[in-house]
Amino acid sequence: MRRFKQFINSLRFKFFTVVLVIFVPLITVLIINNYYSVEVVRNQVAQSNKNMLSLYMDQIDRNLEEIDKYLFNTLGSNLSLLDLELQKSVDEDRYNIAKLSLFNTLRNDAAYYPILDSFFIYSEPNRDIIVTQNAVNTYESREMGKNEMLKMIEQSAQMINYSRWHLWRGEQEYYLFHLIKSGNVYIGAWISSNKLMVPLNLINLGESGAALITTDKHEPISHIDLINDQQIDVSFPEDSYAVTGRNGNTYLVMGEESTKGNFNLVTVVPDSTILEKLPFLQRISSAISVVVVLFLFLFVYMMRRVFLTPIKRIVIAMRKFREGNWESRLEQIPTSTEFEIVNETFNRMTTEIHDLKIDVYEEKLNHQRAELRQLQLQINPHFFLNSLNIIYNLATVKDFTLIHEMTKCLVSYFRFMFRSNSYFVPFKDELSHTANYLRIQQLRFPGILEYRIEEPLELQNIEVPPLIIQTMVENTIKYGVNMDKPILITVEISKEIVGVTSRIVILVKDTGPGFPQEILDKLAMEDNTPNDEGEQIGIWNTRRRLRLLYQDNASITFYNDENQGAVVRITLPIQNTGG
Repeated sequence: MRRFKQFINSLRFKFFTVVLVIFVPLITVLIINNYYSVEVVRNQVAQSNKNMLSLYMDQIDRNLEEIDKYLFNTLGSNLSLLDLELQKSVDEDRYNIAKLSLFNTLRNDAAYYPILDSFFIYSEPNRDIIVTQNAVNTYESREMGKNEMLKMIEQSAQMINYSRWHLWRGEQEYYLFHLIKSGNVYIGAWISSNKLMVPLNLINLGESGAALITTDKHEPISHIDLINDQQIDVSFPEDSYAVTGRNGNTYLVMGEESTKGNFNLVTVVPDSTILEKLPFLQRISSAISVVVVLFLFLFVYMMRRVFLTPIKRIVIAMRKFREGNWESRLEQIPTSTEFEIVNETFNRMTTEIHDLKIDVYEEKLNHQRAELRQLQLQINPHFFLNSLNIIYNLATVKDFTLIHEMTKCLVSYFRFMFRSNSYFVPFKDELSHTANYLRIQQLRFPGILEYRIEEPLELQNIEVPPLIIQTMVENTIKYGVNMDKPILITVEISKEIVGVTSRIVILVKDTGPGFPQEILDKLAMEDNTPNDEGEQIGIWNTRRRLRLLYQDNASITFYNDENQGAVVRITLPIQNTGG
């Protein structure tokens, strides 16, 4: 959530927001205006073509209706049709006279229907057909038309709707026919589909536009290559137009259904032809839209290169600087004069801050060194008084052997103390000093105090703060030893690996009564500030030294073991540190 708020408040977001607020409405208006103009022209063209198709389809349907009336009148009034239902062999002369009469009648009446190609009558019992041609055709064309009619009757006569016109797919073209049956005689009309399309083919629909007839299942009967190549769907809505096509070549499809037959009239108009009719100002609007979009991209690119990118570099450098990367600098690359000044100032500022940080850090280290020395010196007088008290007690009982050994141990002890002004000493020296201290205390409490130190060889040269173990042992002797019960003090050293970090674990154990619960509570809360009598100064001193040397990477914990008594656990990170 915080990062989202920072992004909202960023200069980049505000800049792009302003750009979008200015340019998006302008581009949107231009696009909507252009789109609206295109739709207006499309609607006008579609409506014009729709009206033209409707007028022409009405004309075709009226002509078809006139032919239908003629066919039904002939079927109901011409008695010669009855003679065609008889077998020709029964009365051949009568059959031929009726056939000749019907041929002359249909030939004379066909001239009144210019759209018509042929009238025909088919006698099913005699498998004989009478065909009249409404135009001067060659013998081959007449025979081909006659054969198509016979094929149509044989394949479709039993399954068609006699009240409507139908399309028939011939070998060379499609035909429109209407067939009526009376008894065993069929009478019908025959029209070439090409003849119906002659007026529509004169309309300019563009180079790739077309007018065509489709079946009632919206299957085209012409211009099939164009339809398949451009994947044009010739189905159309009843009161509007459809947009179809592929590869960016769109077409407007409009159509009109026939009320008399199972066919439709359809026009396919390419969108490019329609857009050519747009006013000149609309073309200018389209050009302006394109120019504005290109200018927007160019403007954003230039602002990003000249303005946003240098700011981004400064922000990245400042983030690195904030995370503690004091070596972060801005590379001096060619940019605007103002940014060059900012970059130079930033680099000089980071250098000065870096130097100031080093000075402050060194001063802090010096202060810590002085505090460490003071803490270490606090230990020496404390133990010195205890040592004098031990020698005094031994001299009182005139035990010169113990005084001799005690003096030797004290010399070794104070020799270590006087040279331990450094922050770290080898582990073996610290353990040797602790053993020397325990021997001094053992001489002080003969028969009462026993000790054991487990010293791993691989950790002897690891450096640790001086007097850490001895201070904890001293605290144990102070509060755990009494003259009524023997006590064993054990110092155990081990190495612990957690992840990629290695640590030294020091356990100081005793078999005494353990820590009282109120003392454990205070130690757990680190409430061990020395009081006026100087009690708990050793624990406070040790914790303070570890905090100065290791920060939060070292720890001291206190607890009671169920079987042995009090336990002090010291954890130190392993590191190579000079004294």
